[in-house]
Amino acid sequence: MNIGVVVFPGSNCDHDCVHILSDVLGQKAIEVWHKETSLSGVDAVILPGGFSYGDYLRTGAIARFSPVMAAIKQFSAEGGMVLGICNGFQILLEAGLLPGAMLRNTSLHFICKDVYVRVENAATPFTGRCEPWQVLKLPIAHADGNYYTDEVTLSQMKANAQVVFRYCTPEGKIMPEANPNGSLDNIAGIRNAAGNVLGMMPHPERCAEDVLGNDDGRLIFLSMLDALKKAVLQPKTVGV
Repeated sequence: MNIGVVVFPGSNCDHDCVHILSDVLGQKAIEVWHKETSLSGVDAVILPGGFSYGDYLRTGAIARFSPVMAAIKQFSAEGGMVLGICNGFQILLEAGLLPGAMLRNTSLHFICKDVYVRVENAATPFTGRCEPWQVLKLPIAHADGNYYTDEVTLSQMKANAQVVFRYCTPEGKIMPEANPNGSLDNIAGIRNAAGNVLGMMPHPERCAEDVLGNDDGRLIFLSMLDALKKAVLQPKTVGV
């Protein structure tokens, strides 16, 4: 499989994603510069974490106007699989590919630590290797991870099973004490209505190999590969 990893000015987790895809999982990772206007030959796309354009204005606000985003919008509209991690999630929100917005953490501090998330929907192309309600230990590193949307949109998301991950205790309990940033409804990751675009604040690429002592994040990437191989989604070759 050919997985595109988008590189924006300020991205700092692109190499981590490339390493996991190529060195750990044996796939072909293609770095896609933000000025590219084509995703030709790419089976899925990852928008990695970092500080695109220095997070000026607000996280993801400038990156949404990068030339590559037009190709990503077309790719996703045609069923292509798109994963946004941390800053990538923020960019997907700003670009309108996912509903809602990100606010500053309620603590007003940058948070970097391991957290626990519960898999709320295991029937997605990104969570097929997970069990329903499975608890994953994943690292976060962000200052703007406080997810917010209006009540109507949240109700629609719940009805459509678009909430994929929620912050929880190690035992899987959803409670305020397990919420590191103040996110509405303890939301840590969501998908679009069609199911082919996922945004998540935790970093699965930072815990996807045994040498790190935790490989829970590998489940996300393996699920994506399974979905592609089984043609659950039909990848498109997109040129803009």
